[in-house]
Amino acid sequence: MYKTTEIASSEIPSDNPVHQRLLFPYQHVSQIVGGNVLEIGCGTGRGVAVLANKVSAYTGVDKNTELMQALSATYPDFKFIDMFLPPLQDLPDNHFDFVITFQVIEHIENDAFFLQEAARVLKPGGKLYLTTVNRDFSLSRNPWHVREYLANELGDLMKKYFSEVIMQGVHGNQKVMDYYEANKESVKKITRFDIFNLQYRLPRTWLQVPYDIANRLSRLSISKSSNELVNSIQVDDYYLSDKPAESLDFFYTGIK
Repeated sequence: MYKTTEIASSEIPSDNPVHQRLLFPYQHVSQIVGGNVLEIGCGTGRGVAVLANKVSAYTGVDKNTELMQALSATYPDFKFIDMFLPPLQDLPDNHFDFVITFQVIEHIENDAFFLQEAARVLKPGGKLYLTTVNRDFSLSRNPWHVREYLANELGDLMKKYFSEVIMQGVHGNQKVMDYYEANKESVKKITRFDIFNLQYRLPRTWLQVPYDIANRLSRLSISKSSNELVNSIQVDDYYLSDKPAESLDFFYTGIK
């Protein structure tokens, strides 16, 4: 299976700041979820171990047969379904206490249907926890993303399917922002060769492999020049902010 840099690894040192950033929402929701939980886009299972002792039932869905089989073997008490999203096929209405979907909606063509389905399977009063990147903090076009959002764009979309939407963001302390600035400078060095602005003109599928190569080189370059900073960033260097427009990622709660 081709390993895109969209999947930050806990085993690759240069991925550490991204891995910790993606781990943070799981650590946060592990303090507030319980009961019957659905995770849409569970991926490699980054958060399953974090949530395992907090829930009475867990269902993970993703469009990767190999990963779903591996996770089923690792967590035999939980349910994993290989599924192309949306819809949430064969999952019943009003069934889950919580739905979690982290860094997924930006990959979905029909985002409105995606949110409609998440709301459908939630019990009345149930909560959706969703994260996605803040377009204002993107350093280049990410060809793996169908789209990215501004704070109010995502909030307005979610309000069509949820009775209440709480808009927060994932931000970082000075160490995190120092890494972000180093990444910005690294990306500038790479994209300065794109004099025809091809990253925004070519079909995104053409750019996925070149993007991954450039992204990997950028992370390795930062790790080489700022190894102590890269290694030192931990999950508690991230925090929730009430100013989503100024945050790295959006952390939105939708209440059915």
